[in-house]
Amino acid sequence: MNPVIDNTTTQRYELQASGRLAFIDYRRNNGIVTLTHTYVPPELNGRGIGSALTRGALDLISAQGEQIIPLCSFIVAFIERYPEYRKLLATPT
Repeated sequence: MNPVIDNTTTQRYELQASGRLAFIDYRRNNGIVTLTHTYVPPELNGRGIGSALTRGALDLISAQGEQIIPLCSFIVAFIERYPEYRKLLATPT
């Protein structure tokens, strides 16, 4: 498995796994990354690809000093399981 990359051209975090592409669509605005959709090819389900992708994306976001708004239910559930990522949640202004 390759590391997660931030493909700013397509506005998604990407992970190549077993020759297939998994990704998280996002919108970025003023230091806030809105995570809208996670896609893992069906043949890769149950192999931890979605979790690896999400962890990698959240680590990249954290390294950039950005915050998130998770609209994707997979990412919401991931953050509930791994509370150390709650610090990334954007606070309402």
